[in-house]
Amino acid sequence: MAYLFPPMAEEPPRDYVDFVAGHLDALRRDAARLVDGDPYATQLPGEVLADVAGHWRRLRWWSRLRRDDAAAEFLARRLVSRTKEWREERLSPVEVCPVPQPGAVPPLPPAVGRAPGCGGVTTASATRPVSVAQGLAPLLGSTVRAGARPVAEAGIAWVHAYQRYCRRRVGRLAAAVVLIVSGIVQLMSHWSTTAT
Repeated sequence: MAYLFPPMAEEPPRDYVDFVAGHLDALRRDAARLVDGDPYATQLPGEVLADVAGHWRRLRWWSRLRRDDAAAEFLARRLVSRTKEWREERLSPVEVCPVPQPGAVPPLPPAVGRAPGCGGVTTASATRPVSVAQGLAPLLGSTVRAGARPVAEAGIAWVHAYQRYCRRRVGRLAAAVVLIVSGIVQLMSHWSTTAT
């Protein structure tokens, strides 16, 4: 079937993966700086890369036309925009301190780990690992491959962008069906009033 605008590919193109590999470290650094080390800093680069992936074909076309890197400019704009949305939605931080219950496990001695900022209430998890795997983790070597992170980030961002594309496509199709059916109903009602 011939398309006026071809559908989005299910797999990321090689130039998108190369783009992510070239910008991922700087994007992660900027995200951590913009959100002040909040845990959201780990999600922000993926969301921004998904935004870029959703507009990738248009950005590549625009880059060829203007002879500059439109994708990098869009990436910077989306990072600022997503950070601004995060700041507006963020609640003020609340410090939660555990309060010991009567009859509970007695607290650890004062020399063992204390929860920061909680008035000296000790935490049992500060001294022992939660599981055997966490206890053995420092003994094992890293399983992270050097070049796999950009490919994985690009693939995940592309999948999120593709899912958004599919939802929008279904929404456009549903809107078109509603418009066609309402047009047919209007036309039929107009013909029925003129025929009588």
